[in-house]
Amino acid sequence: MYPGQCPPFLIDLEALVTGSSFSPPPHLAQAATAIFGERLALATEYAQRLATDGVVRGLIGPREAERIWDRHLLNCAALGELIESDASVVDVGSGAGLPGLVLAVARPDLSVTLVEPLARRTAFLSEVVSDLGLDNVTVARVRAEDAVGTLPAADVVTARAVAPLDRLAAWCLPLARVGGRVLALKGATAADEVEAHREAIARVGGGEPVIRVCGADLLPEPTTVVEVVREREVLPASTKSGSKKAGSARSARPRSGSRAPRR
Repeated sequence: MYPGQCPPFLIDLEALVTGSSFSPPPHLAQAATAIFGERLALATEYAQRLATDGVVRGLIGPREAERIWDRHLLNCAALGELIESDASVVDVGSGAGLPGLVLAVARPDLSVTLVEPLARRTAFLSEVVSDLGLDNVTVARVRAEDAVGTLPAADVVTARAVAPLDRLAAWCLPLARVGGRVLALKGATAADEVEAHREAIARVGGGEPVIRVCGADLLPEPTTVVEVVREREVLPASTKSGSKKAGSARSARPRSGSRAPRR
């Protein structure tokens, strides 16, 4: 049994979903078809994996299985309307693949890297990527802060339910190219977080945060996204402090040709 997973004997998988089908419910069928198009069958297969294996392995809660389509798949896939064609995407704290794996299913033109530090989650992600034949996805078992410099700078960095906006910006902005964007899925707290963390975002090289709404014409509950452009590179604090110490050490040395102070 995986750490944190729900014991199988406590789960009635058939009771977790409406009926025996993992297809989108009737009131969401039109939205699902519009967003996923010819890849709807692939999205349905992923929905099944989330609602069964994902629950058993503790990646999502048992009660979430009934809301796979509205709360998870469609909520994440709507983000695609903010992403340009053929973009490179890094998904930070991907977990069960939300939103990165959903975007890869809906948008085969995207090149998606799923960044996740926990082994049990990356094992699930790798299995799903292989089983669904997603050749536009790479799974990287690494922390976001350790991935800087090891992954190519992305056009877009995504994150969902990972951390408050100030910490999220510090982790995600360095993974984007200058001019690239961070797209953070947020709920009702988006405006409050923007107001509280605007200065912190600027300190790590981000521009003015903008709140976007996705899927307004399709979804009963549209997706709220905070968009931040990476405007400039900012040296990590450790690098800055190291430079200051080195500079202080240099300034303490006697200049060439000058006498050392007497003791």
